[in-house]
Amino acid sequence: MKRRRFWLSLGLHGLLTPLALLWLAPLWLMLVFSTLPEHEIFRVPTPLLPGGGFFENLASLQADTNFFRALANSLLVSLLYTLGGLLLSALAGYALAVYRFRLQGLVFSLIVATLTIPYFVVLIPQYILVAREFKLTNTYWGVVLPFLANALGVFYMRQVFLSLPSSLLDAGRVDGASEGRIFFQIALPMVTPSLAALALILFLNAWNDYLWPLLVLSQKEMYTAPVALGTLIGLTRVSWGGIMVGSVLMTAPFLVLFLLLQRYFVAGITAGAVKE
Repeated sequence: MKRRRFWLSLGLHGLLTPLALLWLAPLWLMLVFSTLPEHEIFRVPTPLLPGGGFFENLASLQADTNFFRALANSLLVSLLYTLGGLLLSALAGYALAVYRFRLQGLVFSLIVATLTIPYFVVLIPQYILVAREFKLTNTYWGVVLPFLANALGVFYMRQVFLSLPSSLLDAGRVDGASEGRIFFQIALPMVTPSLAALALILFLNAWNDYLWPLLVLSQKEMYTAPVALGTLIGLTRVSWGGIMVGSVLMTAPFLVLFLLLQRYFVAGITAGAVKE
């Protein structure tokens, strides 16, 4: 049996290793291209080793887009969206999992049903509401507010809170704790891995968002990083070196972070899979 498992594991690794290398190939090429002059990027054969032009491309990128300001804008927008989305998702998920009220099933069904609506259907009405009615163009809140109520986050947190033993919550009520204290001091600490997993998903969703910030933000100093990179694509010139450097700066920190924390991420994702 041990020998069979060994050969099965060896065969599985032999199959998955080429697939992993194939997945990593675009990331490696992005890193290589970020260190090359633009005339070298399209050289035949394709260069596979880094060059020495990273800082030149970085200086060009900064001069064209003020990219470090755009990174700061993206960081602020992503943090606001992550914190607000976590709070609303946790509150709504907890209410749908713990409390019983009339039309509860209908409310939850409507929330889940919004996941089936294509984003482009609501894009124009949403823009009119934010830009004309609330006058939030060129503001951080105009980028963040429309997406704070995240249906996927609510669904996920509901499943997580359903897995909590109800006896622990009842014990808090018997001890005289208020519902708010039970939520913040008993329920939330027990689902910390799940909150961390959801936080990573929400943060990356806001960090990589391009279309909505492109519509809401028209002032250059308010651009987020994806929008700033988009300005490098012109009618007559595309700054490929700058785009590659910007992509590396946006991707590398989170790739390293995910590799370091992948165990906790997987634990958080699977935390609500089984209801106790």
